[in-house]
Amino acid sequence: MTAKVVVTGLGVICAVGRGTAELQDALRQGRSGIRPLSRFTPKEVPTLPVAEVAALPGPDDGRPSTHRLAMAAAADAVADAALSARVPRARVAVVVGTTTGGIGNSETWFMRKLAGEIAPPELLFDHPAVTVGHAVAAHVGAEGLCLAVSTACSSGANALITGMDLLRAGVADVVLAGGADGVCQLPFLGFNSLRLLSDAPCRPFDRDRAGLNLGEAGAFLVLETEAHARARGARVHAELAGGANTCDAHHMTAPAPDGAQVVRAMQLALTQAGARPEDVAYVNAHGTATPANDAAEAAALARLFGEVVPPTSSSKSMLGHTLGAAGALEALITVLAVRDGFLPPTVGTETPLEGAPPDLVLGRARDADVPLAMSNSFAFGGNNAVVVLRRAGS
Repeated sequence: MTAKVVVTGLGVICAVGRGTAELQDALRQGRSGIRPLSRFTPKEVPTLPVAEVAALPGPDDGRPSTHRLAMAAAADAVADAALSARVPRARVAVVVGTTTGGIGNSETWFMRKLAGEIAPPELLFDHPAVTVGHAVAAHVGAEGLCLAVSTACSSGANALITGMDLLRAGVADVVLAGGADGVCQLPFLGFNSLRLLSDAPCRPFDRDRAGLNLGEAGAFLVLETEAHARARGARVHAELAGGANTCDAHHMTAPAPDGAQVVRAMQLALTQAGARPEDVAYVNAHGTATPANDAAEAAALARLFGEVVPPTSSSKSMLGHTLGAAGALEALITVLAVRDGFLPPTVGTETPLEGAPPDLVLGRARDADVPLAMSNSFAFGGNNAVVVLRRAGS
């Protein structure tokens, strides 16, 4: 029998605050963290709105923003899980989803070289994605397997799926899984060159949506088997009941319009969870507010659920698109929805596009019974990842 995997720790830092209490307060009120860009001033490019963390956590010791966000969120998740010394460090694994890694420091190195200055090579030491995992592992004292997952904007969700697989394979007793990405220039300029950025707060699933807002965050979940959690008397926030990934193999950036592989990912995740589409009480959509992505996701939801699409919302309307952190951040939000019985909202959307999910949660959160929910994460290259969360004890 496949081991049941549960969530016993949560840690988050994002544009609306640090910790689950601040995050949930913003979600319930529909309070957005999207503001004008302040971290840097791009040349010859408009200063477009982003969802920045107000003050980066930890000491300003030269670490890239991604590492600092990851370390803070991971430490909070470990503290929330109340891991004791009785859990051997060698049996605690770390899986981090990221897209930028230490590229913020690499940008500084490159700009100094371009200006003819002496650029310290130390600025490049944190460039590889896996250094984010190394920083997290050292910070929390985890000595088990350390992995980096980089599947663009589905990285955080795939980190959770990988963590679930590691537990079921017996590779670790506890997995600290999540994602982190900081706002930096290369992704900002890259998304702008693709004409995917909006000059106003984004409006997922709106008829007049004009693009996304980038954001930054660190979000981590402590995962363990139910048997291990029970043996150490851990509090369980929710069950990570299923997860699956597929690939469109359609285009480098655009999703397949028919959403066929998105539907397949949702179906596979539900099958692994032992659930049916009609069991889903809420969908945290990928919901980027770009024309192609929202249309494809709306079509996929309609294909899977038919005329009865569950209540749906996009957290990116408040937190921006946090790239490699997005899948973990939105799964964490879905854990809160399942655990505490509410539907997070979409803000800014006024006129839903034709074919949009019929029950978009708009403006403010709603109280609701949410025994089972789904969180969707899709990415460049058609990398689709879906996780299913179930209320503890259901």
